[in-house]
Amino acid sequence: MQFDRNDENYVYTLIGKNVRKYRKLRGMTQAELANKANYSKQFISNIENNVHQTFSLGTVWRLSLVLNVEFYKLCMEENKETSKN
Repeated sequence: MQFDRNDENYVYTLIGKNVRKYRKLRGMTQAELANKANYSKQFISNIENNVHQTFSLGTVWRLSLVLNVEFYKLCMEENKETSKN
């Protein structure tokens, strides 16, 4: 399911894509991320795969700590110009 940027659910899609991106950059599996963050693998999978659910800012904060990435980067759209370079 794809959400329009004006849809309040857009942020969940964006964060899910960024969690996946940084998890893979760190060479972690979903199970490893889940274990280190004290969540279930299914919860991480749902976040990454845009299975609509809500999660808290605390969840995003915890994932940012485990992934060793600044919090705001999980909430930002990748600049398409920058990603081409």
